[in-house]
Amino acid sequence: MKRILASILTLIMVSGIIPASAIEAKVRIIDLTHIKGVRENQLVGYGVVVGLPGTGDNSRSTQITNKMLLRNLGTVIEQENYIQKGASAAVIVTATVPPFSKNGDKIDVTVSAIADAKSLEGGVLVQTILKAPNGEAVAVAQGPLSVGGINKIAGGSSARTAITTSGRIPGGAIIERDIYTEIGDENSITLCLDKSDYTLVSRIANTVSALAPAQAIDGSSVKVMIPQKFINDRITFISLLENLEVSPTLEKAKVVVNERTGTVVIGADVKLLPAAVAHGNITVTVSTTNEVSQPNSFADGATVGFENADITINKAPGSLVEMPANSNLNDLIRALNSIGVAPVDLISILQALKKSGSLQAELIII
Repeated sequence: MKRILASILTLIMVSGIIPASAIEAKVRIIDLTHIKGVRENQLVGYGVVVGLPGTGDNSRSTQITNKMLLRNLGTVIEQENYIQKGASAAVIVTATVPPFSKNGDKIDVTVSAIADAKSLEGGVLVQTILKAPNGEAVAVAQGPLSVGGINKIAGGSSARTAITTSGRIPGGAIIERDIYTEIGDENSITLCLDKSDYTLVSRIANTVSALAPAQAIDGSSVKVMIPQKFINDRITFISLLENLEVSPTLEKAKVVVNERTGTVVIGADVKLLPAAVAHGNITVTVSTTNEVSQPNSFADGATVGFENADITINKAPGSLVEMPANSNLNDLIRALNSIGVAPVDLISILQALKKSGSLQAELIII
């Protein structure tokens, strides 16, 4: 437990203490913003994966889909149940189209089972049309799946190295039409921050003003007027714009907690109001011993099995640590470390400090 605590405290210190040189470093605008209107597009489609070794689904809808597929290919069967179950699976195919995609470009697709298929390992996706939210066909997907693992079941036992009811087809979809992406309006473009920050958006506006007229509209966007000489060559202008450098701002004081893994990251400038933290470990152990009561040969009785339950409670003496006003990150780490706080206890203490109003930072639990 001490090793785990030491690792977490090291992570906290590395993450929280920011050197002055790092704060003064310059960051390109392209790493902080994106251009309004330049976005990805999501596609979705319904298809069938075939060639499965009995690990497909047994749904009625899949059999009907197979019948319709064969009919479109010129083969007619009388009933859907003539098609062997388990050899195919109904799937949902999803993909993301990057901006400025052109006819003939290839994109990756993700294939996921929607019925009771046990595994898509070894399957091949049959030609599937991928559509945009407006119903327009944008791409066509087809090809063998890569599930990145195995899932085997035999004799009531099973072994699995990955989730095999979903997989990917790298470059498995072909774009069928150009994706038109509008870059700004007639004489301006808008830079949108990836994260709202009034100070940073003001700095970006001031920096861009050296190249072209710019104004911060709100906490996350800057409107930039395109100079007359770049009206018909805005790509060159954007290239100059996105390579300008600005000084980043310090993040708002935050404490990020992952209860599932016991990870705690405390950011810089985390302050505490006057507080006292009480800590005491309580360990409850319940153990059961199975025994058998065997009567002697002259007694009239039967052999009876029973359980003996033993409950032990160990309570360590509590510790009290006082935190002075305006305590910073180092004070908090030093105080919690002095009482040997385990990761789980550290999370509880931080939650209590936030609830009491002592922790002057945003507490984020993921």
